[in-house]
Amino acid sequence: MVLFAGITFSLALILIITLFAIKLREQRTGTRILPAWRDALDTEAIHIKGLIGAAELDMKKLPPLFLYWTHVVVHIAALEFARAARAASSRAHALADFVSHKRNFKRGQTRSEFLKKMSERKNGVLSGNGQEQPERVQF
Repeated sequence: MVLFAGITFSLALILIITLFAIKLREQRTGTRILPAWRDALDTEAIHIKGLIGAAELDMKKLPPLFLYWTHVVVHIAALEFARAARAASSRAHALADFVSHKRNFKRGQTRSEFLKKMSERKNGVLSGNGQEQPERVQF
């Protein structure tokens, strides 16, 4: 890369020095070197200058156009991200339902005597000391 830049710079410098040398010789002798070629090259240079001016006008349109396309790309990316997030959310809920046993939960009989006595006490079958309560009769 550095070699290419060096060669390009050297070639451009040599050509610029050559053009100044030709111009100096023409001024000293009073004659033009290759007048037909120079007129054709001048015409072409004017044409290229016009193209550069037109390109400059077109280049002024690029930043708003680039901004618009950036907006479109970001908008589409946001919509796709939202769609992916919604799909991930629904799949996460489906996975949570699959893993959770609440939908299939059936209360079974406990094997623990302590828990059996606690549930009986809660339901009012046993008294505070673990003995069955006699029925109360109200008059």
